[in-house]
Amino acid sequence: MASARDAIDQDLIRELAKLLEETGLTEIEVEQQGVRLRVARQVAVSHVTAAVPVMAQPGAAAAATPGVAPAADPSLHPGVVVSPMVGTAYRASAPGGMPFVDVGSKVAAGDTVLIIEAMKTMNQIPAPRAGTVTQIFVDDGHPVEYGEPLMIIE
Repeated sequence: MASARDAIDQDLIRELAKLLEETGLTEIEVEQQGVRLRVARQVAVSHVTAAVPVMAQPGAAAAATPGVAPAADPSLHPGVVVSPMVGTAYRASAPGGMPFVDVGSKVAAGDTVLIIEAMKTMNQIPAPRAGTVTQIFVDDGHPVEYGEPLMIIE
């Protein structure tokens, strides 16, 4: 038999789901009477990328079919660093400061590569592995979503 608390929670879930849909948010969390409830939805994200001409190295054979670009989903790359939270990404510790990393920077595992501000808290994002930063997908001061690719370290 369902309790009144279960009915309240189901109603609250429905209200939060409706709020997510109306506002375009991807997740929301509330706490009432010691019970914490988080509702999240997945959003289909389509990335538009511009074709960038690549210079072939002398003597290297083309591995792809001419005119067909391979599908490059950064979230599938083994060196991808993803956002652990929703917030605002900052590439430097202070406005106008030197960025933690740039493309070509060498990092050690645990080095701070970004800061994400979430709920007025600055969260340092560490490099999950040692390597070289080959791509950066976020601009300073722009919002990021949970799981969004931030950069690639190879």
